[in-house]
Amino acid sequence: MTALINKRPAAIRVVLPFVFRHWLQQPVGAAIVAGGLLGATVADLFMPIFSGRLVDAMTQGSADVGARHAAIMAFSSIVLLGLLSMILRLIGLQAIVPFTLRIMSDVSRDAFMRVQRFSTDWHANSFAGSTVRKITRGMWALDLLNDTILMALLPSLLVLLGSMVLLGLHWPSLGLVIAAGAAIYIPMVVIFSTRYIAPAARVSNAWDTKVGGTLADAMTCNAVVKSFGAEAREDARLARVISRWRTRVRRTWLRYNYTAAAQLAVLLCLRASVIGGALLLWIAGRASPGDVTYVLTSYYIIHAYLRDVGMHINNLQRSVNDMEELVAIHDEAIGIADAPDAKPIDIQGGRIVFEDVTFHYGAHRAPLYDGMSVDIRAGERVGLVGRSGSGKTTFVKLVQRLYDVGGGRILIDGQDIAKATQQSLRSQIAIVQQDPILFHRSLAENIAYGRPGASIAAIEQAARLANAHEFILRLPKGYGTLVGERGVKLSGGERQRVALARAFLADAPVLILDEATSSLDSESEALIQQAMERLMKGRTSIVIAHRLSTVRSLDRILVFDRGQIVEQGTHASLANRAGGIYRGLFERQVLEFGRVSAAE
Repeated sequence: MTALINKRPAAIRVVLPFVFRHWLQQPVGAAIVAGGLLGATVADLFMPIFSGRLVDAMTQGSADVGARHAAIMAFSSIVLLGLLSMILRLIGLQAIVPFTLRIMSDVSRDAFMRVQRFSTDWHANSFAGSTVRKITRGMWALDLLNDTILMALLPSLLVLLGSMVLLGLHWPSLGLVIAAGAAIYIPMVVIFSTRYIAPAARVSNAWDTKVGGTLADAMTCNAVVKSFGAEAREDARLARVISRWRTRVRRTWLRYNYTAAAQLAVLLCLRASVIGGALLLWIAGRASPGDVTYVLTSYYIIHAYLRDVGMHINNLQRSVNDMEELVAIHDEAIGIADAPDAKPIDIQGGRIVFEDVTFHYGAHRAPLYDGMSVDIRAGERVGLVGRSGSGKTTFVKLVQRLYDVGGGRILIDGQDIAKATQQSLRSQIAIVQQDPILFHRSLAENIAYGRPGASIAAIEQAARLANAHEFILRLPKGYGTLVGERGVKLSGGERQRVALARAFLADAPVLILDEATSSLDSESEALIQQAMERLMKGRTSIVIAHRLSTVRSLDRILVFDRGQIVEQGTHASLANRAGGIYRGLFERQVLEFGRVSAAE
């Protein structure tokens, strides 16, 4: 893992341009923030000059009228500069709040939008918990990065550069000492941060993401964990991951400590050089007490900023590392994209035509479909049967355009779905999956998901048609009952009926039923079969089924084998075909049903 991570391009070269692009989307806000904070820094920069003048005036004695006037003027300048610094800093701080919040909102929203549109393969290969962690960690890293650059790093560099120039104009030797110290200190900090700390931080972030994925994986599969009494085993698995995470994070944090010690050592040498130089100037009579005060005050400001520059660069590197995976999400190509000239599809009858379609999954050399052609009439009810892996599920995924075909085209009502917007296509296809997924929201919200804003009367009517109304009314809060994550608070049959109600309410012209009656008890299966018959009426319906009882009454059955439609016809014609695949499947199920009945 470490080797692969360290082969990525330097995070700072990827993240900073990403952040600056978002700054440019708010040019006025960025100008106000930078102007306010840098203006306050310039006011601080001139404070030591008037501090020196104040001391020089005071050494002349209070009896001197000119000295008193100079002291008052210096004091007034210090107060006015302090007031100006406070006002400008407040303006900058007030402006950075909406500026940063908008960027955080935009970045997290855009990341969510992209993740929603990534391919089904991407989601199948990604932990949901890890993805959430990448987005939230990167979002909060943006806050630290903006604060570091705008509130700390840029003002620090301005003070450093300005102080070197002002001191150098009075005493070139002191200016050279500070310039030399900064020339050693800043590159050292940058090298430590980018070459020493960053690789360790990158690895520790990867393990942090893995911790989130491990937690989410176990929590979402908690029912399986409990069914096998495997809590201790999952505890041990997480402990192993956390142990690796702790080792990596410890290494990163220790590197921060070592870097801080090296920075303090360089600053100590610089302090001795500057104060020693000021002392020599005073001994040589080239500097007054006020000059020495000016030098010392300037140095202590420079020292504070130089010390903070190290901290700011470390914070910058840490926030960049934390944002790296979020930026990678924004750079990830969307699996299936709408064509540039895509238009909404208008489905009326729902005729589906595969014209010489070729398709293969990315990692497979041989195509699953090679020149497949099939015509499903508008309003026709078609069953898809065949052994596992024969291509049934892929067929309906291509109808939904969850994948793009490699050759040929798919038409619905004569319109090429590759030229239609995905949203318009999928909004006109209702699907009931083998294992329906529900949101952890109320039953009413789940049923109305395909038709937002539907009235409660329409929701209840859809539930009645799906044979779900009665069991919903028996729940403590009826249609307001929360169903749990993925609907775990409901039984399999109840989830199926809610999914059917959702499809009824969507009222789409094309319907896909994916193993909708598998793994259900006889009573639930009967209720769902009855609801399915109602739902298919007047719609182009595609039914995937292992239980052949589900497809007996359909208009046509397509028998798949190794990516080809090898048989098609009605149940009666296929069941009477000697040596046919469908007949073999049907006879096997009849025998299995007979054995089960005899055993009972």
